[in-house]
Amino acid sequence: MCDYAHAYTTCARIRHKEMLEKLAKQTAIYGISTIVVRFLNYLLTPYYTRIFEQGEYGIVTDIYALIPFALVVLSMGMESSFFRFTTRAEEQGGDVAEGKRRVFASTWGMTSLNAVIFFVVVCLLNAPISRAMGMAYVAHPEYVMIVAAIVMVDVWSIIPFSRLREQGRALHFVFLKAISVLLNVTLAIVFGIAGLYATEFGVGWVLVANLIASVVTLILLLPTTNRIRPRIDWSLMRQIFIYSLPLLLGGIAGTATEFIDRQMIKFLTPGGEAQAMAELGVYGAIVKIAVVMTLFTQMYRLAAEPFFLAGFKKEEFKEANAASMKYFVMASMVIFLGIVLFRDVFVLIVGRNFREGIDILPIVLASNVLAGVWFNLSFWYKREEKTKYAAYITVLGLVVTIALSFILVPKMGYRGAAWVRLVAEAAMVVWSYALCRKHYPIPYDLKRIGEYFVVAAVVYTISEQLTALLYAIHMATNVVLFLAAICYAVWREKIDIRALVASVLGKFLGKQR
Repeated sequence: MCDYAHAYTTCARIRHKEMLEKLAKQTAIYGISTIVVRFLNYLLTPYYTRIFEQGEYGIVTDIYALIPFALVVLSMGMESSFFRFTTRAEEQGGDVAEGKRRVFASTWGMTSLNAVIFFVVVCLLNAPISRAMGMAYVAHPEYVMIVAAIVMVDVWSIIPFSRLREQGRALHFVFLKAISVLLNVTLAIVFGIAGLYATEFGVGWVLVANLIASVVTLILLLPTTNRIRPRIDWSLMRQIFIYSLPLLLGGIAGTATEFIDRQMIKFLTPGGEAQAMAELGVYGAIVKIAVVMTLFTQMYRLAAEPFFLAGFKKEEFKEANAASMKYFVMASMVIFLGIVLFRDVFVLIVGRNFREGIDILPIVLASNVLAGVWFNLSFWYKREEKTKYAAYITVLGLVVTIALSFILVPKMGYRGAAWVRLVAEAAMVVWSYALCRKHYPIPYDLKRIGEYFVVAAVVYTISEQLTALLYAIHMATNVVLFLAAICYAVWREKIDIRALVASVLGKFLGKQR
């Protein structure tokens, strides 16, 4: 009996290790490729913050905070639904390929219909929408039209891109994203060289570059659909709606929590619209400095969502999710320290006029870490199709954000907005964990996770206390502290670095071939 139990435990550990290795390799494939691509896109930040004034860049920040919100609303939670219902088609058996085609055609058809309706409505209501957005848009209502076109095209692309992820075609996914980014960056620079940003249309050329890139990407994406047409199966769609509606509500509230800080700066900052847009520009520039953390969270999300929504056994899912949470926090803390300890270097990304807000960088990074923790905590209710909890949690975050913004933003400006987002993300993490512990207990290693947070906090505090020393000594100390934090994590988890690097590179190079 003991021998049997020991063998079972050993087999479970092997499966557990294999699942984590699979997730790590998928994350690496997305990561190695995506980092380069996204980094090129973020090169526009130092470019824009050197050719635009704070208020002009504030318009860019404002628009690119609104676009993700529109994408979430119009996609209606169909992305997660697509992953869940393709897995369900596999579980049900029969003609699996036909079942997956039905799911793809219906979700794509629904999102495409939403996109067209949105564009038509914006065209008809352009004037009042421009007035609601502020004087900068009243002067240039064409900005609103171009943004609507960008949103429409990007929504058309969401489900086909999700299909590439579901099929495990990570490199094809990244290749198409790379085309979009490279074209966008190239056009942005060409427009600048041509002097177009100095014309009356100004930052509108930023939007034109984005629109062209989005259209070209969609054209290149269409051949991957295997000639499947968007066609809504309403009987299937009713089932998908039941699953996706809470995700939609949660997505709206969650994205609103992320972008509403910009809107609160825009409308609550004292001193008039010009001052508000200037503060918004500074805030947006500092948020962009957190590029490494953003990239890590993004590449993890791309790999983890289809991975955890696949057909794992319950206990295997719990073990894998618990382990992934621990390693996510470990990696996030390393990235956090790598940026905050060397923020004097990272601040050079943005123009001189935008560096006054560098003091909020640790707050922004901490918010991003908590957002990733919350994302890890969301998998259980997506797997169990209890997506109503997404709405509960994100609505809480939105309420906290709005309430605190009215208190802190008028007094502290963009600094108040940074603290508001941190508190909101913390509130969502706490409630997510409480719901998880009550309804779907997962054995998270809270002691180890807490250790990594404490180590990061101690290292950061020591660094801050050394800021009065000579710059050279300070930077050398930061190097030592940063390497010490990495060594601690490797030692604590007994990670074989050589084997890990060999495995990741072998997988990546194999995919390339």
